[in-house]
Amino acid sequence: MYFRMDAGKKSATISISMEHGDPDMQELYFEQFLELKDHLENELQETWEWQLKSSGDDGKTITKIYKELADASVFNRDDWPELISFFKQRLIALDRFWENAKYSFQNLR
Repeated sequence: MYFRMDAGKKSATISISMEHGDPDMQELYFEQFLELKDHLENELQETWEWQLKSSGDDGKTITKIYKELADASVFNRDDWPELISFFKQRLIALDRFWENAKYSFQNLR
């Protein structure tokens, strides 16, 4: 499981990415996050996209919970304040969420 931030030419994304080689384990992690969905959304103060078992850029099966900022480019300096704000507030909220939620995942390895 990874907390990821990505900024490219056309958009930025922050996500919780489950990339376990066993798709059943990905689903187990996803189900655990579903049980904590209200808590996660309360910390984030917004709704994120939930995607079970999709194909990643490298062809691997991944599961992710994410939020995307469209029409922002890391290559455009004018977009940097918006990108920083986008990542900062969500990263802080994810940290608050994870501080309590991490204990729910300890036995899933």
